[in-house]
Amino acid sequence: MNKNLVWKLGLVAAILLIFLFGIFGVPKEVSGHGLLASLQDRIHLGLDLKGGTHLILQVQVNDAVNADSDRAVERLKDALRTKKINYADVSKPDPVNTPDKIVIKGVPPESSSDLRSIVSDRLSEYESVSGADNSWTLAMKPQSLTSLKNQAVQQAIETIRNRIDQLGVSEPVIEEHGLGQYQILVQLPGVDDPARVKEIMQSTAMLEIRQALDNGQGYPDEQGVLAAHNGVLPADAVLIHGKNKGGSVIEDAVYLISRVSAVAGHDLRQANVGRDETGRPEVSFILTGEGGRRFSRFTREHINDYLAVVLDNKVQEVAVIKSEISDQGRISGGGMTEQYAKDLALVLNSGALPASIKYLEERTVGPSLGSDSIRAGVRAAIIGMLAVLIFMLVYYRGAGINADIALILNLVILLGFMGYFGATLTLPGIAGVILTVGMGVDSNVLIFERIREELRNGKTPPSAVEQGFSHAWITIVDTHVTTIVSAAILFLFGTGPVKGFAVTLTFGLLANLFTAVFVSRMIFDWLLSRKQRGEALSI
Repeated sequence: MNKNLVWKLGLVAAILLIFLFGIFGVPKEVSGHGLLASLQDRIHLGLDLKGGTHLILQVQVNDAVNADSDRAVERLKDALRTKKINYADVSKPDPVNTPDKIVIKGVPPESSSDLRSIVSDRLSEYESVSGADNSWTLAMKPQSLTSLKNQAVQQAIETIRNRIDQLGVSEPVIEEHGLGQYQILVQLPGVDDPARVKEIMQSTAMLEIRQALDNGQGYPDEQGVLAAHNGVLPADAVLIHGKNKGGSVIEDAVYLISRVSAVAGHDLRQANVGRDETGRPEVSFILTGEGGRRFSRFTREHINDYLAVVLDNKVQEVAVIKSEISDQGRISGGGMTEQYAKDLALVLNSGALPASIKYLEERTVGPSLGSDSIRAGVRAAIIGMLAVLIFMLVYYRGAGINADIALILNLVILLGFMGYFGATLTLPGIAGVILTVGMGVDSNVLIFERIREELRNGKTPPSAVEQGFSHAWITIVDTHVTTIVSAAILFLFGTGPVKGFAVTLTFGLLANLFTAVFVSRMIFDWLLSRKQRGEALSI
């Protein structure tokens, strides 16, 4: 055997070992059960094979727009007070249908220039238009509005992904879905408690610490609060339902809370589950540097006043401020369970959703369906593979062994690719594997038929093999490149199962380029080196 064949054989053997390791890794035991367990650890099953939950969510992007315009209103009021500009009212006339519009009433005409300057400097994403009776309307610029909505969807995807990853769901699919509908596709293979996952995903988990007015006293209903204030609520105060100081739920309990929070969820650096003095679960949190400074200033200025811990727009706890607090706090209560504390810490650490979400579609795929699909798919793949191997042996005789070896190596490389890249195998992915086998056969047929043609033209076997590979090479590359481009388009614009098909097809085609040309040519060269001059080639 010449040196050229030796290094080629060594390369093929090394590649075979590398991709076998990609398929099985280091098995815990060398047995059928051990190898199967190693294979399942390396190649994950998709939703349609493993079972799980399929959800389509819609982000209520107007919530994010409302939150942004609410902050804009507060910034605007603060700027007007700083500039000593008189005004009658600053409000949003229709938060449901036009959450991006703000109306300012009663601004003196001589202050118009200052108002424009405030909008230009501090609210650059808004446009201002003057109206009747000294009123002004601020509307968010169209490009800013579109950007805010798209950003809300992307932030929701990242927040949901962080929460699902911390739950340990294997190979979830979380991506944008639909065209311009602000939808998110979530596929969770193997989820055994979809109700809990939905609750964690849906929770906005917006933590705020605000001042509690009326000495932190809760009222039985909203009429009770109004009666205590002669029917008029204090400025910059809101009513929020929640719990009392002791942690037990009071039905229809209402608190008077400051509208502006001292610190909010974006000031949170870390949340952990712990135990209070009585051994009950609690969630402690640590604020960022800036959040800690604001909280320190707030508590220093409000000693002996009350503060409220507000989570998801519900009062969780009310406490008196005994001394200055810097950057740490805790959430506790008699009704808090261990699981609730863990879930609360999880959603606080993963960030708040920028807007609420609505469930448009929910499907549950049972594992029995997945098992049936796996058996049917594997059975189809095995039958198809065996039929192809037998056909190649019968039709191309000795050269059929060459093609069969290349096909088996092609399958090994494909599965090894999937193991190394952590690809998820879906039912369409199995179809991609079967199609790859067909493409591999097609490449061998092109080469073998070209070699037969050269032999019929009187070429010697070495020359026929040389000409057969050189002439078929361009056609093989052309067919593979066009198919890979189609697979790339499927991957870019398809959903989870379609992407699985595109991934396996692409990996298989790349492997086929190597096995059908390099490996097959090496085997032909080895066979020719063992034949006598003029001896016929079995093809």
